[in-house]
Amino acid sequence: MNQQQLSQAFQKVFKTTDSPRFFFAPGRINLIGEHTDYNGGHVFPAAISFGTYAAAQKRSDQKLRFYSLNFSDEGVIECDLADLSHNPDHSWANFPKGMIQLFNENGFPIPHGMDILFFGNIPNGAGLSSSASIEMATGVVLEGLFDLAIDRLKMIQLGQKVENDYIGVNSGIMDQFAIGKGKKDAAMLLDCQTLDYRYAPVDLGEHEIVIINSNKQRTLAESKYNERRAECEQALTDLRTEVSVTSLGELTSEQFEEVKHLIQDGTNLKRAKHAVYENERTLLALQELEQGRLQEFGKLMNESHISLRDDYEVTGAELDTIAETAWQLPGVIGARMTGAGFGGCAIAIVHSAEVANFKEQIAQKYTEAFGYAPSFYEAKISDGAKELTEEF
Repeated sequence: MNQQQLSQAFQKVFKTTDSPRFFFAPGRINLIGEHTDYNGGHVFPAAISFGTYAAAQKRSDQKLRFYSLNFSDEGVIECDLADLSHNPDHSWANFPKGMIQLFNENGFPIPHGMDILFFGNIPNGAGLSSSASIEMATGVVLEGLFDLAIDRLKMIQLGQKVENDYIGVNSGIMDQFAIGKGKKDAAMLLDCQTLDYRYAPVDLGEHEIVIINSNKQRTLAESKYNERRAECEQALTDLRTEVSVTSLGELTSEQFEEVKHLIQDGTNLKRAKHAVYENERTLLALQELEQGRLQEFGKLMNESHISLRDDYEVTGAELDTIAETAWQLPGVIGARMTGAGFGGCAIAIVHSAEVANFKEQIAQKYTEAFGYAPSFYEAKISDGAKELTEEF
């Protein structure tokens, strides 16, 4: 979808001849560091070239009109600035509504209504953060249309608050952070406890990132996510009977091996082991990328998937089939699941000359096993949310 098409769609939907302004917020992948965020560890996400476009224009009245080309059958969803409360009938539009409400409540007044048309090319339900992308796209729309001097970290925190308090999903800050502060050709190492972060160059040379969508509905993801959180919290409680520690992310693997006998339950022990070792792998991944050691980085990706499969048990047959097939194929540096698990996506770093063969082999093996095909996306690592001032 280019600028002209988006502009024409906006004018048709909202019956205007005016030209809107354009904004974009990417989706994100997490290169390594899975299920470490709520354990006080590090994550290593990157913004990607797929995301959410918004065409927007101020109105002179108090009316808000939202339209998504992805959910065109729902038509224009309308509300008033005076009532931004969550409304189940407004489905996806609750994400932008939540952002507008929180801007208003936090000293960033929105005095006029707007017309906003959204178009997203992130596959729904793939675990690439389409909801955080809509939130941050709305954030930059509000910042741009109303000349708001809002610190980017504050906008990121408001996005997370929409997710937690307005929508009611108990998620961490990684998605909004990666989308809000993404940088072209760089991933970011983020400490989820302190929000300290640093960028690491991702120079893939002759390789590219291929996203493989399992196309399996992530039915278990939320209940199992809460279960894993509880198991890690119990492991931490056991450790704290003798060890002064506030999160699993504070422990090195050596320290963990010395005190793991304190964890009473075998399952909880495995969960805690993943959290500690995955955090260590994530810190190591930064060093490998900074020194241009892509092969070593790929090995850490593979080890991450194995740990998520064996110790954290969140991969499932679909993601295992993708990763384990990928490891055997020529030109693959590393492959792992990304996101919460139980469906969603895997990522692989693949030599450009082998991408076609990679897709063919994975699709064949996967379809034989499950009776339906995966989807593939080749992603570039991109900048974070911003207004688009040049032709796209």
